[in-house]
Amino acid sequence: MRTGRNRGASGRRLGSVSAQLFEQGTLQSPLVDAIGMAIVQGRFAAGERLPNEGVMRERYGVSRTALREAYSKLTAKGLVVARPKVGTSVRERQHWNMLDEHVLSWHLQTVPAGEIASDLNRLRQMIEPAAAELAASTRTETDIERLYEAFDRMRRDASEQNLLVEADFAFHVAILAATHNPFISGFSALIRAAMLSVFELSWRGAEVIKEYRLEQHRLVADAIRDQAPERARDLMKQLLDDSIEDVGEALVPRKG
Repeated sequence: MRTGRNRGASGRRLGSVSAQLFEQGTLQSPLVDAIGMAIVQGRFAAGERLPNEGVMRERYGVSRTALREAYSKLTAKGLVVARPKVGTSVRERQHWNMLDEHVLSWHLQTVPAGEIASDLNRLRQMIEPAAAELAASTRTETDIERLYEAFDRMRRDASEQNLLVEADFAFHVAILAATHNPFISGFSALIRAAMLSVFELSWRGAEVIKEYRLEQHRLVADAIRDQAPERARDLMKQLLDDSIEDVGEALVPRKG
């Protein structure tokens, strides 16, 4: 296993996938986007009261109705809270709904890539090895067909980065779906944007060992097909461990 691959992982941002999601209209309105991004970036600090309504309307060139609608949406996302006679304030980060697609998208565009990848990897390590273990016991023939279909797409599209990332995501979704547990299978939909962005980095970092990474995916699929829960769990854990190293490799500054 390669070691020492996390150098430089904290300075860059997750790139083209999150940017594509932004361009495709993931964010719901320019005003919500602008204020939400400012909060995530720390330009409006946690616990700080936002400027009064007149200042905000002038700053963003919007009506009172538009500003109040934006505050309502940001309140629903856990970013701000309005109090009578006090005004609207930024909430502490622990209250933010990090699984909200817009809050997550703002983070993808502002928070260092290594930080997001590391946090997401910890979450995936808690869920995906156990999901692979369960899927090996609960999978149907249809689940196996869907899993190998995704793997075949990965191998076929290995030279096309965007297609490979989408196929990789479909592979992991197929495993979660094979658990036949709606709470587990719904996990990927909540953090789709983050997973796609991290997959993009991990495959970039694995460029020189792409065939080996593909083979690791096939071994996971084989274990689930063979109804070997412990093997499926262990192989998935190893795949996630190696993938986060690939992210670190992708983030190492290149000379020249």
